[in-house]
Amino acid sequence: MVLETVSVASRKQGAVLVRFFKKGEPFPGELLPGEFKGEANSAAFFSTPEGRSLAIGLGDGIQIEADTYRQAAGTAVRVLQQAGVTRMIVDLRGAEKWAREIAVGILMGGYYFDTFLPDDRKLKSRVQQVQLLVAKPKMPAVAELVHAGQIIGEAVNFTRSLGDLPGNYIYPEALAETALSLGVEFPALKVKVLEEQTLQKGGFGGMTAVGGGSAHPPRLIEVLYQGGRKGEAPLALVGKAITFDSGGISIKPGDRMDEMKYDKMGGCAVLGIMRAIAALKLKINVVGLIPAAENMLDSQAYRPGDIVTTYDGKTIEVLNTDAEGRVVLADALAYARIVHRPHRIVDFATLTGAVIVALGTYKAGLFTSGSELEYLFRKAGDATGEKVWPLPYDEPYRTQIRSDVACVKNTGGREGGACTAAAFLSQWVGELPWVHLDIAGTAWTTRDLPYLAKGASGFGVRLLLETLLS
Repeated sequence: MVLETVSVASRKQGAVLVRFFKKGEPFPGELLPGEFKGEANSAAFFSTPEGRSLAIGLGDGIQIEADTYRQAAGTAVRVLQQAGVTRMIVDLRGAEKWAREIAVGILMGGYYFDTFLPDDRKLKSRVQQVQLLVAKPKMPAVAELVHAGQIIGEAVNFTRSLGDLPGNYIYPEALAETALSLGVEFPALKVKVLEEQTLQKGGFGGMTAVGGGSAHPPRLIEVLYQGGRKGEAPLALVGKAITFDSGGISIKPGDRMDEMKYDKMGGCAVLGIMRAIAALKLKINVVGLIPAAENMLDSQAYRPGDIVTTYDGKTIEVLNTDAEGRVVLADALAYARIVHRPHRIVDFATLTGAVIVALGTYKAGLFTSGSELEYLFRKAGDATGEKVWPLPYDEPYRTQIRSDVACVKNTGGREGGACTAAAFLSQWVGELPWVHLDIAGTAWTTRDLPYLAKGASGFGVRLLLETLLS
């Protein structure tokens, strides 16, 4: 999809004009009484002397924020695509300050995963050209916002496109190949892949244990971006990528196990973030680490009762092989801390069902070692609509995962499950400032939303980028 910022004089003819209306705002077209009242994400076609137009409601004017415009823009694209429209013009006049968010909403609203559908069920047409209409004096500033929005939206859709692929298409080797291809597309990203033999020799006992039961061996994907000063400590991003999670020997129930293709979304988010950082040419140093494994069961699978030794020599008593994400993350967090010596670590993981019980599918669990980081991520969540909520992981939860035969055990039971999982991960972070995002409830959606079709959401990409850009 191509986005272009234009003045009124430069607008193309023949495209559908999209205009946003607040609730109760005077409407310029002919409609049946009561058909369009400006309710949030409502839509109605109307005719003007300029041609065919689409009205999108913003809702109550006093409640309008960034996500209001993102949702409205996503709604517009989805309505137009269903109507077979391929070209649109969005009137930004009066909404210029929301240009970045509108661009993101357009890109996200245009995404539709139909790769494996038969031709008669594929989306018949997609919006391919978008002009964003602004007053000429405001064009340079708005064009810059739109450019950033396009990069962010494309990064989110890249993340979603990986997430929606099933386990027979994306497995550790395939995810590693995708990362290598990303390094070719964006030369500023230096990609290295640690393969199974290297992981075994290097002491990555968590990854080799979790991936031991699969025909697809694990990979540790390392993506380095150096846009800051030479020698400056990087930000480390770590993303869990269990390309499919059967639960292993502690096998999951069959119901909805198909959704476990989304257990890789933390790692996919890190790839999407690194893609955007390179495209935006941010002046920072960042390393992305993605421990990728497939949790399957055969004669080589790890077992309940096993003791696993991680990269930094700590030991884990395995009580449940379905608590595997934290085991691979332990290796990656230790590797990040010891090898890259970052100034802080942020990890993304579809880690626990317990966080869904606590927060539903509306917010991700936020666990952090500092009030400043909590403030930054909550503020970014409010700005992006990727909302987070702080949860504890202090001493009572650390006690819950203490093992009698190893440093820790990989589950502390049902009570406070998201908190004990975070307490587990904290053992591998040391004293570094740290943010853990449990995105199990937000990484995919089972219902259509204004700028999200069913499937992978790309949660975390916009959240992290907002903390960097703001």
